Parts: sequence; C-alpha cells; structure tokens
Amino acid sequence: MEIRRGVAEANGLELAYEDMGDVLHPPVLLIMGLSAQLSLWPLGFCEQLVKQGYRVIRFDNRDIGLSSKLSQLKVRGPVWQRMLRAQLGLPSPVPYTLHDMAADVRGLLDFLQIPSAHIVGASMGGMITQVFAATWPERVRSVGIIFSSTNQALLPPPKPSALKPLMSGPGKGATREQIIAHSMHFMRVIGGPKYPHTEDELRTLATTMYERSYHPAGVVRQFNAILGTGSLRSLAKRIDKPAVVIHGLSDPLVRPACGKAVARAIPDSRLVLIPGMGHDLPAGVWPQITHALVVNFKRGSAR
Repeated sequence: MEIRRGVAEANGLELAYEDMGDVLHPPVLLIMGLSAQLSLWPLGFCEQLVKQGYRVIRFDNRDIGLSSKLSQLKVRGPVWQRMLRAQLGLPSPVPYTLHDMAADVRGLLDFLQIPSAHIVGASMGGMITQVFAATWPERVRSVGIIFSSTNQALLPPPKPSALKPLMSGPGKGATREQIIAHSMHFMRVIGGPKYPHTEDELRTLATTMYERSYHPAGVVRQFNAILGTGSLRSLAKRIDKPAVVIHGLSDPLVRPACGKAVARAIPDSRLVLIPGMGHDLPAGVWPQITHALVVNFKRGSAR
C-alpha cells in the first residue's frame, strides 16, 4: 500500500502526516492520544479501513513525533493542583489546550484541501475530536471516539498502576534501553488481558517510537492541555453528527465509565464495549473496531 508522507503547515505549526488510499475516496482523519505518535494507529488497522474504500490520514499532534515542538512554552505551577481541578471538571491556565489542538486539525484539513472528513480520535485524540466536532460541525461527516472521556467532574480516575508510569517517566538521564524498557512496561500495564502483545511486539513498537522521536517535554505539555481544558460535556452535547463510542471494558487508564459518559453526552450516539480490551489497539480488536467505525461512516454518508 502506498503511503504519501508530508508536512502540513497548519495553525502556525508543521504537522507530519501520512495519507493512504485513493484520494477520491471518503477521507478518514485519525487523531492519536497523549504522547502517541501517528504510528500508534497500526498500519494494519489503517489498511483495513483503506480496503473498505476509505482514504485514511494519520498525523503527529503538536509537540510529538515529527511535528513542531513548542519548547518555548513552559508549564508553571504544581501539576497536582491542575489534576485536582480537572477531577472537578474545571479548567486551569496552561500553555495550550485541546481547543488549540482542535484548531491544528482544522489547519491540517485545510492544507490537504479536505472540506469534511470522518473524524476518529483515540484517548486524548477522542477529546480533541469532541472539541473539533462541536466547534466546526461543517467539517465533520461522522465521529468515532475510542477509549476517551468527557473529562467531566467525578469520573473515575486511572488505576494507580496505569497512572504511575505515565507520571513518573523513565527518570532523568535514562539510557536508550531504560527508556525503551519503560515504554514497554507502560504499554504492558495499559493493555487488556484478552489481547496481550508479545514481548517482541512491545520491544519493536517501543524501539520504533524512540528512534523516530523522543520528546518527553512535549508529553508534559500535552498532558497539561488535557488537565487545563476542563469538562468537555457541554461540547459533546452539541455534536450533531452520527457518532460511535468504542471502549474496552478492561481499560485501566481511561476507565469504561468515561466512555459511557461520552456516549451519554453525544445525542443519538452508539456505544460499543469490548470485553478484555484495554487502552491500546492490538490486532485482535481491529475487526470489531473497524466494523463499528465503517457502520458509523455509512450513517454519516447517508446524511
């Protein structure tokens, strides 16, 4: 399968993207989550959508992968205060928010000259999707949200076992092997029991991500974008396009209750809960997820 790679000038930034499938087919824009490069949308997953007749675009969010790094922006003040306010659904001052990241999405579509697309977001990408779909509904054909949240007050927090490696990182001065080992541990912890990755798969994925780009400061700013934005519930309630919300019942990072909150907030959305799935996209869940997405794409195209 041909992959068209490029760098888009979008919202004053450069966003690295990959574009697959026939450019005349309906476009699907995939938005990844916190700290996640575009490669965490697995190529095989993208191929399944392309084979169903879609043009698939995946990209690096700002501050990650090969996209622009905003090193001049500093996060100030104790993170625990922002975490507490976020647990109450309240915003906080941060260098940029999910609203800015949604504007990046609009800029990418403008650059690619795509008037509207099916928008699919995972985790933080699902949060960006909610902001984007509520703010620029004319650019959206349908909405797919995978293991995400409205960030409204009093939703259950991540399990400590999943949150600790996310917050601590591999430590200052960590070697290449220590960084890769930490990434493997984190992916192992957030995965679901029914669809485990092999150690070789984890090592290959962690090594590929490290060698493509390693930028922990950007992850800190992305995390604070989530904390600083506040509740998305009022935005989710404004979404007027066909929506499917997909969540693993064994997700330790963004708990199933968070996905259910998204589905409750978006009018006429459909909820798909997958037993044994965690906070990742192993090959075993691709057929279920791509089927749910394609059914929803067709709902959007029928409008």
